[in-house]
Amino acid sequence: MEQSPKAPKQHAKPPEGSWTGHYPDLDTAPVSYENSISPEFFKLEREAVFKRAWLNVGRVEHLPARKGGFFTKEIPGLKTSLIIVRGMDDQIRAFHNVCRHRGNKLVWTDHPAEEISGTCRRFRCKYHGWTYDLEGRLEFILQEGEFFGIDKEAYPLVAVHCDVWQGFIFVNFAAEPEQTLAQFLGPMITAIDYPFEKLTERYYYRGDIGSNWKVFHDAFQEFYHPPILHGHQNPVMRQTSYQDLGFYTSYFQADGPHRVGSTSGGAGGKLVPEFYNPIERVLRSGLFGPWDPSEIVTDKLPAGLNPGNVKGWGLDSFQIFPNFAIVFWETGWYLTYHYWPVAHNRLLFEANAYFTPPRSVRERLAQQLGIATIKEYALQDCGTLEATQMGLESRVVSAFPLGDQEFMCRHGNHVINSWVEDYKRKQTEG
Repeated sequence: MEQSPKAPKQHAKPPEGSWTGHYPDLDTAPVSYENSISPEFFKLEREAVFKRAWLNVGRVEHLPARKGGFFTKEIPGLKTSLIIVRGMDDQIRAFHNVCRHRGNKLVWTDHPAEEISGTCRRFRCKYHGWTYDLEGRLEFILQEGEFFGIDKEAYPLVAVHCDVWQGFIFVNFAAEPEQTLAQFLGPMITAIDYPFEKLTERYYYRGDIGSNWKVFHDAFQEFYHPPILHGHQNPVMRQTSYQDLGFYTSYFQADGPHRVGSTSGGAGGKLVPEFYNPIERVLRSGLFGPWDPSEIVTDKLPAGLNPGNVKGWGLDSFQIFPNFAIVFWETGWYLTYHYWPVAHNRLLFEANAYFTPPRSVRERLAQQLGIATIKEYALQDCGTLEATQMGLESRVVSAFPLGDQEFMCRHGNHVINSWVEDYKRKQTEG
C-alpha cells in the first residue's frame, strides 16, 4: 500500500537574514490558496475588502480637461458602474451610474456594459428623461406634477467617496470610510513624488482571465518564474548569472497592507545586447521598455523610489492594496496594473503604460515595441495561471511552500485573510 505523504515541516520562525524574517506576523509555513477557489470566500472578500478599501479607478488625465469631463468605470465584481466627473467647481466626484427613477443605467451609449467618456453639462436618463447636474442634483422630472409632491432634493445621484492622490482617482464604497485616502496609503506610498503629469502618452490593454484575481496578481509580484516561463523568449533570463543581470528582487518592504519590491539590472542595452533580437537592438527597446532614458530622468531619483537604495536600481513594483500596482522603470516610464475580480475564478486584468510624448518616430516605435513585448509576456502568464486555477480547484494539494523571493505573495495572502477575519469579527460584534 502506498504511504500517505508526510506533512510539510512547519517553521516557527523565518530563517535569519530572510526578507520574510523582517515581518513577525509572517511565518514560513506552506500557504493555503483556499481563498482563491472558494465561492463563499469570494463573497466575503467582496464585502470585507472591496467595499471597505480605497480603489483606484483611473487618473485625472482620463477625464477630458474641460469642466464637465467625465468617464464611466465598470466594476463587475461589485455589480456596479460609476460616473467620475469634473464639476463646474473643478472638483472631481464619483456617483453610482444609476438613475433614481426606475434604476436605469444613466450614462451609456451603444451598449450599457461599455465604458465611455466625454464632456457634458448634465446627465439625462435615456428612459424617462430625468436630468442631473454635475454635482449629482436632480434638476428635471418629466411631468413632475404627476409625482405626488415629490421633492427633487431628496433624489440626487448616489455619491461615492472620492479622493485624489498624485493625480490618481480613488473611490471608497463604505458608508463612512475607516481611513482617509492618505491614511490608507500610508507613508511608504505617499512618500512617492513622481512627475506623473509629464507622462501623458498612454497605452492600454485588458484581458478577461479564467483565474482568481489573487492567483494572477501573485504572478506579477515575484521574479521567481521568468527564467522558466519566459526564458525561451528572452535568452538573458536563461543565463546562469540572471540574478546579477537584474531578474531578481533584491529588496522588499511592506507598509500596512501595501508592499514594494525593487530589482537591480534594467534596460536591455545595459545588460547583454547581443542576446536580444534584431528589432530590439535597432529600436533599443524590449521587455524593460525603451532603453534610452526619457527627459524626466535626472541624476537624482524622484522621492520615494528605490526605498532600499538598491545598487544599480532597475525598477520598483509598488503593490497598493488590494488590486492596484504601479511599476516604475529606471528609463523614466511607468506601468499600472489593475486586477478586478469578477467571480472566484475569473478576473478582468487592465494594464496602462505611461510615457513622455515621443520626440521622434523612433521613440514612438520604441514605446510601442516595449508594450507589445510586455503584452506577449503577460499572455504567457495568462495561460499558465488559468492552469494554476484548475490545479488549485482540484484540491489535491491544500498547502503550498513559498520561497523568500515570493515574499510579496505571502504578504498579500496574509493581508487578505486578515481583512476578512476583521470583517467577520466586526459583523459578529455588531
